[in-house]
Amino acid sequence: MKLYTYFRSSAAYRVRIALNLKGVAYDAVPVHLLKDGGEQHGAAYRAVNPSELIPALETDGATLAQSLAIIEYLEEVHPVMPLLPQDALGRARVRALAQTIASDTHPLTNLRVLRHLKGTLGLSEDDKNAWYRHWLGEGMRVLEAQLANSPATGRFCHGDMPTIADCCLVPQVFNARRVGVDLAPFPTIAAIDAACAGIPAFQAAHPSQQPDAE
Repeated sequence: MKLYTYFRSSAAYRVRIALNLKGVAYDAVPVHLLKDGGEQHGAAYRAVNPSELIPALETDGATLAQSLAIIEYLEEVHPVMPLLPQDALGRARVRALAQTIASDTHPLTNLRVLRHLKGTLGLSEDDKNAWYRHWLGEGMRVLEAQLANSPATGRFCHGDMPTIADCCLVPQVFNARRVGVDLAPFPTIAAIDAACAGIPAFQAAHPSQQPDAE
C-alpha cells in the first residue's frame, strides 16, 4: 500500500490518522506541494492522480483519490477498529460532521484557492490570511455547535471512540492553530482535539512526524 502525501496537507493527514488507527502499514511517498511550483502538477504525479490533489492511495492494483472515499474504503476492507458507528443514524451523524469540515470548510482554504486569491486576484498576504482565518473560524463555529448541542458527543466527536469525524477534526485544528485562529470560542472542539492528541495513532500522523516535515 502506497500513500502519496504531503506532511501539511489536511486531507493526507486525515488518511494517515485512519491508517494508523486501523494498524495498516503503508509506504509514504512525499509530494511537495510548494517545491518547483508544486510537484503535484508534474507529469509523474498527474499520471497517478489527474486531479493533481493529495492524497492518493495505491492498493490492490488500483489508485484511490479523495480522502473521505479512501477512509471509507479502509473502513470496508479493514473493519478492525471501526471508524463508523454501528447504527445508521450514528453513521449519518459522523459523516455529516466529517463533511462539515471536508466539504464546507476545507475547499475554501485549500492551497490552490489561496494561490488564486493572491496570484490571480492580487490579494495581499495579510488579506489572504484574513480569508483563511475567516472561513476556518466559520467552519469551526458550525462544528462547535453541532458537537456541543448533541448528546451523542462524548470524549470524541461521537461517543468515546474515534471516528472519521475525529480524523477530519484534528487536521482542521492543526491548521487553525497554525494561522492564529482563536480556539477559546470552541471548547468542545479543543477538548476532543486534546483527547485525540493522547492517542499514538494521532501522534504518529502529525505533520511534524512525517518524513518530509520541514
